[in-house]
Amino acid sequence: MEDQVKKIIEPSLKEIGVKVDSIEYVKEGTTNFLRITIDKDDIVDIDTCVEATNIINPLLDKADLISESYILDISSKERGGNNG
Repeated sequence: MEDQVKKIIEPSLKEIGVKVDSIEYVKEGTTNFLRITIDKDDIVDIDTCVEATNIINPLLDKADLISESYILDISSKERGGNNG
């Protein structure tokens, strides 16, 4: 299912310079989470995550891949090291 999600969202995210780093569908307690980690050449800030969410949500709604309810969780890829 993660591969299907990636195929659906990746082309639209590329248009705004965002790459899909990873996709994970997990259940924690009684709640399902679709966790999508994104990355780009510049820093991924909250505005980038919001923009990606606004792109991804309607695509996933239209594709209707996941029958149960879930929370879409978009986050940035953590970068190690010191860039100073």
